[in-house]
Amino acid sequence: MFDRLEAVEERYEHLNELLMDPEVISDSNKLRDYSKEQADLEETVQTFREYKQVKQQLDEAKEMLQDQLDNEMQEMVKMEISEAEEKIPELEERLKVLLVPKDPNDDKNVIVEVRAAAGGDEAALFAGDLYRMYARFAETNGWKPEIIEAHENDIGGYKEISFMINGKGAYSKMKYENGAHRVQRVPSTESGGRIHTSTATVAVLPEAEEVEVDINEKDIRVDTFASSGPGGQSVNTTMSAVRLTHEPTGVVVSCQDEKSQIKNKEKAMKVLRARIHDMYKKEAEAEYAENRKSAVGSGDRSERIRTYNFPQSRVTDHRIGLTVQKLEQILEGKLDEIIEALTVEAQASLMEEAGE
Repeated sequence: MFDRLEAVEERYEHLNELLMDPEVISDSNKLRDYSKEQADLEETVQTFREYKQVKQQLDEAKEMLQDQLDNEMQEMVKMEISEAEEKIPELEERLKVLLVPKDPNDDKNVIVEVRAAAGGDEAALFAGDLYRMYARFAETNGWKPEIIEAHENDIGGYKEISFMINGKGAYSKMKYENGAHRVQRVPSTESGGRIHTSTATVAVLPEAEEVEVDINEKDIRVDTFASSGPGGQSVNTTMSAVRLTHEPTGVVVSCQDEKSQIKNKEKAMKVLRARIHDMYKKEAEAEYAENRKSAVGSGDRSERIRTYNFPQSRVTDHRIGLTVQKLEQILEGKLDEIIEALTVEAQASLMEEAGE
């Protein structure tokens, strides 16, 4: 571990030199990449330096105990040794976590797609509940949720809804929401009081930058049409809605939330870029995923990850076996307890892999 930490510190110092190099300063891409890399390493380097300083203080204090000291001085040195010996294991644990490979997408904005699955109108209502849960969660984190496209049904639910969450670190928390979500409750349309089970799927995509995905404009077919509301009726007489089709991959994206065709196209391009990036990423990781599967799951939409049980006011995350009796609070966007538990489990799994 300490060889790796020495290498990280050396790289950090080298990046300091590079960032003062006139050639790097004049190249905006290099300047951005090196600055980001340095920022990512900073906490690890500062913690390692603190560790080395405490270790040195401990060694010096132990040496002092060999000298002839009066009782008061001896007590002070022993106290210093005790404090250092207590602090070193804490710093070592922190360094182990910091050495876990960081997901390069963690700081990015996200595009979230929620779709009603099994359960008809009840599934659409549940998709609406999930959208509102994520929008509130985003707002409590100081992030901005922004609808890209929504297809409502006649009773206020969503057949599908796509939205963007803009905010630093959005992907680091939202990435655990990928998968199938299940609800168990008595629908408002059920006269006999029977509990129904419905599902909705959630996909979370990190926003891809232009430099990450090379999309040729000639490969995109652009169609425009009038925006539509629940039931398909036209709500906008101008052709402001946009549909983009990336012909080499067959990826199709529509956006009709804005009144401006230009703004709709900009939003649709962000989603298109993210979906294509996600598709290439999944292809590249397919072989790895076959051999190793994270404790918190593959993030596949078909994988059932969580159940929301209304009669018992219970939410269960099946990936880590966590059950909390806080259904109302969770649907209000208070997801921190679940996401923190998933993060700890994912980090532990990565640390275990790194140690093999």
